[in-house]
Amino acid sequence: MSTSTTTAHDRPPAYEWLTPSPREQIGWDVDVLYGPWPRHHRDIPLAEVRRRLDRSPVCGALALSTRGPLFDDRAGNEETLRDLADCPELLPVGTVDVRDALTAENRLDELAAAGVRFLRLFTVEQAADPGFPGYRRVVDLALARGMVLLHDGDPRRYGPPLMDRDADVVFLDLHAYLLADFLLMAREEPGFRVTTRMLSGPDSVERVVHSVGARHLVFGSRTPFMDISPLTLRLRYAAISDEERDAVATRNIEELLS
Repeated sequence: MSTSTTTAHDRPPAYEWLTPSPREQIGWDVDVLYGPWPRHHRDIPLAEVRRRLDRSPVCGALALSTRGPLFDDRAGNEETLRDLADCPELLPVGTVDVRDALTAENRLDELAAAGVRFLRLFTVEQAADPGFPGYRRVVDLALARGMVLLHDGDPRRYGPPLMDRDADVVFLDLHAYLLADFLLMAREEPGFRVTTRMLSGPDSVERVVHSVGARHLVFGSRTPFMDISPLTLRLRYAAISDEERDAVATRNIEELLS
C-alpha cells in the first residue's frame, strides 16, 4: 500500500491541455445564438448561453435571438436588444428576412438607430440565393449603412457577388475543404473574414494566417450548439505568433467596432 500523502487534487493534470492557458483567451466570439433551432430539440434560453460563456475563455460575444431569422425579424431584433441590454459581455446582432426585402429598409433603419453594427444573414434557413433580387437589395441597403455582414452559406456562392464593393463580411460556414477558394478571394478583398468554427484541418488556421494574414480570421463557435473548447484549443496550439493569435481572438473584431 502506498504511503504517499499526495492527493489527486495536488497532482498535475495528466494532459497539458487540461490546464487553461492565456493563449485560449478569446475577446470576441462572433457566432452566438439563443433560443430554438430547427436541427436541435431544445429551446436554449439566454441565461444558459451566458452560463456556458462564463465557464469558457470567451470574454465577449456577438449574439442574437433566433426568433428573428426563424419567425419574425422585427420582433426578434426587439427581443435581442431588450434581452442584451443587461448583458455587458454581449453585443446585439440584427437580422432581416431576406425573403421580404420590401421591409428590409425599415428593419435596417431601426437597427442603425439602435447602434447595431452587425447584420446576420440567414440565407440557408430563408432559402435566399445570391442571384435573387431580394438578396441583392438587402445587401445593397446594409452596405450603404456601413454594416458588417455575418454571412452564412457557402462562401464560394456568396463571396463573388460581394467582391469589389468595399464590404466587411464574416463568413460563418467555411469548411476546411473549401479554404483555398476563400483564400483566393481574400487576396483581393481586405474586408473578407472567416471564422474558426469549421477550420478543423491540421493546418487550416495556419493556412489563413500565413497566406493572407491574421486579419482575415476571427473566432466563432456557434455556442450553444457546438462546444467551445475544441476551438479554443485549436487556436491555442496553432503555429502562429502571439500577436497573430490576439488578432484572431480579439483585435480584428475590435477594429470593426471602432
